[in-house]
Amino acid sequence: MQGSDTSYHRTDTGAVLRSGREILLQAFNWESHKHNWWGNLEKKVADIAKSGFTSAWLPPPANSFAPEGYLPQNLYNINSSYGSEQLLRALLQKMKQYNVRAMADIVINHRVGTTQGHGGMYNRYDGIPLSWDERAVTSCTGGLGNRSTGDNFNGVPNIDHTQHFVRKDITAWLQWLRESVGFQDFRFDFARGYSPKYVKEYIEGAKPVFSVGEYWDSCNYNGHFLEYNQDSHRQRIVNWIDATGQLSSAFDFTTKGILQEAVKGQLWRLRDPQGKPPGVLGWWPSRAVTFIDNHDTGSTQAHWPFPSDHVMEGYAYILTHPGMPAVFYDHFYDWGNSNHEQIVKLIDIRKHQDIHSRSSIKIFEAQPNLYSAMIGEKVCMKIGDGSWYPEGKEWKLATCGHRYAISNYQATPTALGGLVCKPAHRLGLLGSRFSSLDGYQLC
Repeated sequence: MQGSDTSYHRTDTGAVLRSGREILLQAFNWESHKHNWWGNLEKKVADIAKSGFTSAWLPPPANSFAPEGYLPQNLYNINSSYGSEQLLRALLQKMKQYNVRAMADIVINHRVGTTQGHGGMYNRYDGIPLSWDERAVTSCTGGLGNRSTGDNFNGVPNIDHTQHFVRKDITAWLQWLRESVGFQDFRFDFARGYSPKYVKEYIEGAKPVFSVGEYWDSCNYNGHFLEYNQDSHRQRIVNWIDATGQLSSAFDFTTKGILQEAVKGQLWRLRDPQGKPPGVLGWWPSRAVTFIDNHDTGSTQAHWPFPSDHVMEGYAYILTHPGMPAVFYDHFYDWGNSNHEQIVKLIDIRKHQDIHSRSSIKIFEAQPNLYSAMIGEKVCMKIGDGSWYPEGKEWKLATCGHRYAISNYQATPTALGGLVCKPAHRLGLLGSRFSSLDGYQLC
């Protein structure tokens, strides 16, 4: 079977983080609940594995008031709008056969009540497993618990994680997801909503193979203009990771925010004053999960979308750089075969050149229309309209596309030092070149 290595069977929660060779697929979007999702994904497992993904992030498994899964009520009922429990278990079993780990979306910041309690609020959970009373709900969202240890998610009871009985029940549920249902990895939804010390406790209790948190707040803007310095933004994410006991990684929202502005003729943003990448991956790459879009920022919600005509530049960046990259379902499966093939090629280069979360990086150029860098010792890349090619005939073009190109170092030089594309004017690839040679394009 294709896919990841023996990491599926590991119980050492630190092994994957130490290796740093994760490549994630977000295997859903905001509309997936309409499309028999567990059955749809089961047909794609072989391709997901063959493409090189180590883990696939699935939508929330529990039954929910909202069909997308983010307003859970009965956590032990895993018949949802995405499909039946039987279909989910069949999907997870097939993923196990192909050595692709299944990541559960863990929504434990808030929970919809079943019955009215204190103040006439629906803040009790009578008649279902985890039948908590009002003490399980924070005082700031209508319960009799303590104040929240994080930010409020408005409009629904927020869970009070300071309560020992709540944490005991949540840990048992997470263990059930791991040991009975068959999930290996966790994604913690709305991680701003409760203290990261509880994430640490849940990871220690349930022992997922890999965890990632969604700590998402706003980047630093001056009006509508993204400020160059985003150190305070990435510091907040770094602080969250640190407070989980360094057991969890986090989505690198800083890199996403910077990268989606940079590709619009502002590639100077991609080098910080210390000469490093400007996101979390520049400070703590072994805990940074980089991404282009997700079900919130992109899809039909489009709260903070990456510019659609620059998406492959974005993937050329995150799939060659340190950190642990995540690919969005839409870009991989819904945007046509060309995108799918280009992303697979970039994943293939990453794996064969052994780029990992801690790979070294040297940034050569960070100009408005040109960014270039060397990752490790054997990969050079560039994005943007500007021309650039690594010095030396040992560098061979590995792949190229619209406004991006990747080269590998080969000890035995080829005749031209690279692959030669068709004349640029025929392909419209003028903005994708590294350099030209006798009227032909090294794209």
